[in-house]
Amino acid sequence: MDKYGLIGNPLGHSFSKSYFNEKFENENIDAEYLNFEIPSIENLVEVIDSNPELKGLNVTIPYKEKVISYLDYVSPEARAIGAVNVIRVTHKGKDVVLRGYNSDVIGFTKSIEPLLDKSHRKALILGTGGASKAVNYGLKSLGLETVLVSRFKRPNTIQYEDIDADVIKDYNVIVNCTPVGMYPNVDNCPKLPYDAMDTHTILYDLIYNPDETLFMHKGAEKGATVKNGLEMLLLQAFASWEFWNGKEQK
Repeated sequence: MDKYGLIGNPLGHSFSKSYFNEKFENENIDAEYLNFEIPSIENLVEVIDSNPELKGLNVTIPYKEKVISYLDYVSPEARAIGAVNVIRVTHKGKDVVLRGYNSDVIGFTKSIEPLLDKSHRKALILGTGGASKAVNYGLKSLGLETVLVSRFKRPNTIQYEDIDADVIKDYNVIVNCTPVGMYPNVDNCPKLPYDAMDTHTILYDLIYNPDETLFMHKGAEKGATVKNGLEMLLLQAFASWEFWNGKEQK
């Protein structure tokens, strides 16, 4: 039986595990999807060695960047983003070849593109982790100018206290790549001047639990277009399957 899985820490509820195991059952695919909650990226070697049937992995927080040094190949896109969330595992005799890709950028760009029009030229990206790097890459590929927002002073970022009504009018696409507002902390939202938002504003939240975060709700009250991360997750899952089982990409 083929194996696929997810590495990260902590994992808790995994969308990928339930999605893929349901897919395998519905399509009569002889495979299973497992969660590998590993305390350190160094444990990846043990996961690979002890699961010879492994054909692919997804990678989540906090290993999307750290995993790169363990890979034999990284796609140009994932290399440019600086984060990998899909690994194709190929067994060649006694050797194991690990090839890294990024499906975050595919899922994100395909799901936000239909919302954009000519008035959407600049975007704020909330957060600085692996997902925000993919979002940044995706928005730039769609022709938008981007700025990353951090709680702390970091190079090439602005801080939440720098965001006033004028910034919201100018940067009318806002993508939340932080866990703020995720279940069970549903009463939290990023600190932004929501009153400055209007019908030209797009609020996109990578969170999908709850369906409507407080971030989305407060924007929608002002007429903003809002979207959660569920479609992105589904598109990522489709892309993962292609990376694992499609033609090996160079």
